Amino acid sequence: MSSQQEPRRQSNQVAGILGTATVLALLYFGRDVLIPITLAIILSLLITPFIHRLRRIGLGQTLSVGVAVVTLALSLAAVGLIIGMQVVRIGASLPQYADTIRSKVSVLDHLTLGKLGELNGQAGRWIDNLSDEKDAGTARSTTPASTSGGLGKLSAGSNTPIPVEIHSPPQKPLQLLTRIASSVWAPLETAGIVFVVLIFVLLEHEALRDRFIRLAGGNDLRATTVAVNDAGERLSRFFVSQFAVNIGVGVLVWIGLSILGLSQALLWGAMAAILRFIPYVGVWIAAFCATLLAAAISPGWSLAIMTLMLFLVIEVVFAQLVEPKLYGHTTGLSPLSVVIAAIFWSWIWGPVGLVLSTPLTLCLVVAGRYFRALNMFEILLGEIPALTLPQNFYQRALSGDTQEIIASARQILKRKSFAAYCDSVVVPALHLARADLDANAISKSEQLKVGSAIASVIEALGENPKWWRQYTRISMLEDVNIGRQLRRRREAIIGGTQGSFDVPAGTIVLGIGAGSGGDELAAEILVRILRKQNLDGRHVTLEEIGDAPPPDVKPGIVAMFCLVSIEPVKEQAQIESALVQMKQRLPNVKQLVLQIANPFEQLQLEDNAIEGAHEVVHSFEEAVQSCLRNLHVYDKPGLNNNS
Repeated sequence: MSSQQEPRRQSNQVAGILGTATVLALLYFGRDVLIPITLAIILSLLITPFIHRLRRIGLGQTLSVGVAVVTLALSLAAVGLIIGMQVVRIGASLPQYADTIRSKVSVLDHLTLGKLGELNGQAGRWIDNLSDEKDAGTARSTTPASTSGGLGKLSAGSNTPIPVEIHSPPQKPLQLLTRIASSVWAPLETAGIVFVVLIFVLLEHEALRDRFIRLAGGNDLRATTVAVNDAGERLSRFFVSQFAVNIGVGVLVWIGLSILGLSQALLWGAMAAILRFIPYVGVWIAAFCATLLAAAISPGWSLAIMTLMLFLVIEVVFAQLVEPKLYGHTTGLSPLSVVIAAIFWSWIWGPVGLVLSTPLTLCLVVAGRYFRALNMFEILLGEIPALTLPQNFYQRALSGDTQEIIASARQILKRKSFAAYCDSVVVPALHLARADLDANAISKSEQLKVGSAIASVIEALGENPKWWRQYTRISMLEDVNIGRQLRRRREAIIGGTQGSFDVPAGTIVLGIGAGSGGDELAAEILVRILRKQNLDGRHVTLEEIGDAPPPDVKPGIVAMFCLVSIEPVKEQAQIESALVQMKQRLPNVKQLVLQIANPFEQLQLEDNAIEGAHEVVHSFEEAVQSCLRNLHVYDKPGLNNNS
């Protein structure tokens, strides 16, 4: 069977590689066609909300599209005209700042390249001094021959440079217009194609969506419709929100630079708004250019520093406060994926790809969420964690990264209780480890590493340890029960009997494992959870229950016991046998059974009834709540039972 599957697997790999290469080739060589179409689709998502508003006030589809497209074209033309006029003004005003620019350049050269030049000069002189003695004889013999006679004078004079001036003929007006038209024709052509495609995309929006659903969805129209709607809503919301944020940044930069007195402040505000569409670095390009101009026109450095600080304050406020409140994690992309996408799309499509990198990558992530064949994009590029919390716990435990587990757990414990963390993370991780252990998938050293990590995490998080013990790593030995080792470490702190027996009646809760090592660990975890709730929980084993009690034990101090099993489906017989034993030993104590089923198994318990048990629960949180209720009852006068 494996011999037949191997060629098929190899052929699938070859097909995947060829398919990827084909897609990359189409994206690269077809960019002249794909870029205008992609820009038109992105612009359609940007102005679709505006078209919907126009249709709500009574305009038809065609008229709404026409008004929206004309408004967009006029807005872009106005922005381009403003930027062009500002650039012309900067070019006209630069000559009057020539002296300031020269002085600033000389200062920078002295502070940077000048220092390096001095260092190179000293090194050169040192090397020359070392070679002087070696070349002295040769220099004496060649100097007279080279400097005597008319031939030497002639050769020296022949090295004098002769200035040469080249005068180009004046260009005719028609030639000048031709050059200007040829330089602007390509962007105008692209803009025209984009607007033509945009008009037809908006006019046939519904039909195009239906065709795409029919083409991509096949028989599963529901999933495809959900995917298309999700992608459209995410992209539209992201673009509208980002457009509004960038406009706000540009306006504030314009106002701030105008107050500071920097010329052409409107240009830098427009540049900040436009370049901010480039992720992470766009706004700093505008800040760098504005700071350079401020340094060029001001004799001192205060204007340049204040310009840079203005950009810094505005960007920090918008990035850390405004954007999370406005659209938060709308994109669903991880920060690293945004950077990688910017590099990839700029390589494929140049500057346009750099601007479109985020929306294009978002489309891939949304597609991967709904289509199994593209699921790799959601895993690699999405912000959703690739591993679940239990998988992450187990993977870190296998790697021995105890500190990382503890740090992550402390973040979770800020919003969850210790019992909830154990229910949702620790116990499923234990079941993952148990499954690998049963399948002999992990070595003995890996078992010890996992056991040490689990013990270290439980001790660091449970029962409010001292600060110097919070990150102490526990070393496990072979064939050592983790639960019992944790109990011995706890007993070393509070006493060999886990506390005094001189306590009020009906206040102690016993945690007892049903038999396996995992049960013992779960019982110890339960005891630590109870003690964090200021309950007197104590961990004992079934063997210790059968022994004679210590002589100083007072009757009636045990309120209830909890029999813990993390594999209740397999341990039903053991649970019932242990309950019979416990009932004989502690006949008047309330009997609680904690059954923590394996969340990765399909086979589950049929009901909660177990013969001999007063109550059956299925999580640490339920067990804690049950103990709190029962101990509250025992606190009432006349209701204490004797053990």
